[in-house]
Amino acid sequence: MKEALFLALLVATMPVLLAQTDMPRKPPSKDMKPALLVIDIQDRYLPMMAQEEKDLALRMINGAIWLFRQHNVPVIRVYHSDLQFGPKPGEEGFEFPSSVIIKDDDPKVVKNYPSAFTKTDLDEILRAKEINTVFLCGLSAVGCVLATYYGAMDRGYEVFMVKNAIMSHKADYTDVVKDITETVTFKTLQFMLEYLRK
Repeated sequence: MKEALFLALLVATMPVLLAQTDMPRKPPSKDMKPALLVIDIQDRYLPMMAQEEKDLALRMINGAIWLFRQHNVPVIRVYHSDLQFGPKPGEEGFEFPSSVIIKDDDPKVVKNYPSAFTKTDLDEILRAKEINTVFLCGLSAVGCVLATYYGAMDRGYEVFMVKNAIMSHKADYTDVVKDITETVTFKTLQFMLEYLRK
């Protein structure tokens, strides 16, 4: 029932969303101040994701983290903790896999709602760093990543999904999200970050 409702909602809103994403984009501005948000790739949720995209997504997430570090651009960790079901910080399943190359000093946001902006200090963290552009990776593409995407738009940020660095419980759903949002490939992301250094 939930899947049918989700698909019906996507079909109904797709013309509007496609119209928005088909608008021509300006080249990267020298005023662009980006950050990478790594969303919810916790041990509790990873087993729920489609296996065929999980391995690639984790490699691409590490690639994006590495690329942002090469350019001294902030990487922000986002964790989900359901108010009723957890996992809470310190509990089994809360952390990211040890293979993910985050650092303890990366800013950390713990959220209780789908959007990483809802009732968290994420917006304050970004404003304090004068960030105006966010790149998103993680899970779930149809849930918390998508909610954060629109949360960023609502607050005036330029926002992009990192292609192949997002995942869902069904790979087909991830493809729909890629179609209705602004996505960038690793190569484009690299170009954008290098452009800022010139």
